[in-house]
Order: sequence, then structure tokens, then C-alpha cells
Amino acid sequence: MTKALFFDIDGTLVSFRTHRIPDSALEAIAAAKQRGIRVFIATGRSQAEALMKSISQLRERGLIDGYVTMNGAYCFVGDKVIHHNALPANEARRALEYCAETGVACSVVDERDIFIVQPNELVRQIFNEYLNVEVLPVIRIDDALRLRDVYQLSPFVTEEQEDKLRACVPHCEISRWHPAFVDITALGNTKQLGIDLICKHFDIDVAEAIAFGDGGNDIPMLRHAGIGIAMGNANDTVKAAADYVTTSVDENGIAHALQHFGLI
Repeated sequence: MTKALFFDIDGTLVSFRTHRIPDSALEAIAAAKQRGIRVFIATGRSQAEALMKSISQLRERGLIDGYVTMNGAYCFVGDKVIHHNALPANEARRALEYCAETGVACSVVDERDIFIVQPNELVRQIFNEYLNVEVLPVIRIDDALRLRDVYQLSPFVTEEQEDKLRACVPHCEISRWHPAFVDITALGNTKQLGIDLICKHFDIDVAEAIAFGDGGNDIPMLRHAGIGIAMGNANDTVKAAADYVTTSVDENGIAHALQHFGLI
């Protein structure tokens, strides 16, 4: 019996084309919620308001029971934080120093806010155009290094640079869901961990959870949940990690999958 649904945001809930949740997904999720199924967000985004506007339609209708954010580094239910695990301070420093040395742009996330260091045209294209996020505050590397707790860094590095960056953060997770950048969190922080923590909080067996995703950072939770569903717009590696492949976000993928499994 399915008791929980976990949804990635970008490319899963929210269309990259329209920057909105399709009406079919909204109504399908509402119908599942009416049947007593809990609904959770599982995203690489932080809880910063600027990054959560794209799911405001779900929040306004009271359809979200809890959040896995920053790829599992920060999980909360209402005002209750059930897990938070910042990057090791020395490794966050080394990663930021690498960005400074190479001129790489990077987003920096603390408990409440997200900042950009060394912004460039690629950052504008990704955040403003691709993710439809308003302009983010810019800070200097020196100011970023003074932040008390950094939960996630997202350097805009190539795959070749990623290999060099890994040497700076041996006790961290690095995942990539977009070709332009990687997400860095403390070791052990994944969406899989987030699902475990949320399910434990609500006394739900992970086998009773369904996870939806489309990116590389979704693979741990797709493999871990009772049922992992990849969107039709996911790449082949993500699809191979799933139990079921639905249609794309723009082709009513969420509604189609919930109907397929008899949940609406």
C-alpha cells in the first residue's frame, strides 16, 4: 500500500519549458492526497524562498507534508527541522578556494539563503532562464568563507574540473543533475537519506513510498523507494535506475504514473 510520494522539482514537478507545475499534476497530487497519501518534496534546491516559488501552487493548497532539500542535507516538516548536516568547514573552504583560483562561479547555500560568487553569463542562463529563478544576491569569496554553516555548494564546473574538485572534498557527496554544475553536500547526504528520515518521522515503511525524478541526483532515491519512477524526459541512466518510466513532465507524466499504479 502506497503511503508517501516524493517528488523532485525541476524536470519532474516543474516543466523546464513553462516553469510551472502542469495542471494535470496538480490535480493528480490533490486526488492522491485526498486518499490519505502524504506528499513530499525531494530536491537539490534549498529552502530559500527564491528557489521554492515554482511549487507555490502546491503549498497554497496545503498539499506538501514535508521537504527533503539540498539533496538530503536539510530536511524539515513544517517548522520542525528533522535533519541538518553542513559541509565540513575545511572542505567547504578548499572548494571555494578552488573556485577562486580557477575563476569558477558557484552558488553557496547556508541554512536560510543562497548566494552566488563570481557570477557569469552561464549562471544567468541557468538560474534566470532555465530555472526561472530571480536574480540571486552576489557575495565575494571572502564573505562566503565567513559564513558559519554552508550546507551546499554548486560550482559551475566541467566534468574534467569535477575530477580535480573531488580531491578538495574527500568527505563530501558530489552529484550532477545538469551538465553545467555539480552539487556538493556532506558525505551521506543524499535524497535516499532524506526519504529514510521523512519516512521514519511519519512512521512509514520506505517500501510504501514512491519516488519521482529525472536527474542524476534522483538515482539514489529511485533505487531506494518501494517504487522509483523516472520521467520520460530523464536520460537513460536515470531511467535504468527506475522501476517504471512514465511520460515527460510536459506530457502529464505524474498524472499518468499515479493512474498507472491505481493511486487516483
